[in-house]
Amino acid sequence: MKLLHMEKVKDGKYLKNYELTYQNKAGHEKKYEIVSRHEISGPEAIGQHVSGVSIVAFHEGKMLLLREFRMGVNRFVYNLCAGMLNEGESLEECIQRELYEETGLGVKKIHSILPPSFAAVAFSDVKTQIAFVEAEGNFEDHTSENEQITADFYTKEEVRELLETEEFSSRAQIAAYFFQGVHDGNPSFLK
Repeated sequence: MKLLHMEKVKDGKYLKNYELTYQNKAGHEKKYEIVSRHEISGPEAIGQHVSGVSIVAFHEGKMLLLREFRMGVNRFVYNLCAGMLNEGESLEECIQRELYEETGLGVKKIHSILPPSFAAVAFSDVKTQIAFVEAEGNFEDHTSENEQITADFYTKEEVRELLETEEFSSRAQIAAYFFQGVHDGNPSFLK
């Protein structure tokens, strides 16, 4: 595959739309649309910026999940605490801010932060990092008027039930799956 041409087709408030023209393996042109949170100056800039963080948080052996209304799918889904990295903000500051804004909780300890990964490779170059943290404090609502979130900690048994009956974001679903123990490979962050 070879990128022949790229053109910005829309410059929205939060997302920029691009049309990419590739030469496919058969030598034909293929048009492909992507969205980005960042200005892409050229092919080398695609996927180079970390946009935010997803937070897998635990407290006393329970996993934090948010029941959150997501406008993009017009329904409530179970999700991880997550958010966008502000200009000049460190990833650690973003983790603390987002956890507090969405739940009222504080960060007791950051266990690990994974390297950046793509959030939706089928249509976007958005990159985020996943942080595993121990949370502390009490739930409080600090969300904006455009967010509807209920946060709670869940046992492995409760998470198992949610996985069978509720809709999740993909990252929250995979984190919940491993947390509740269906897979034999006990993740090291739970030890």
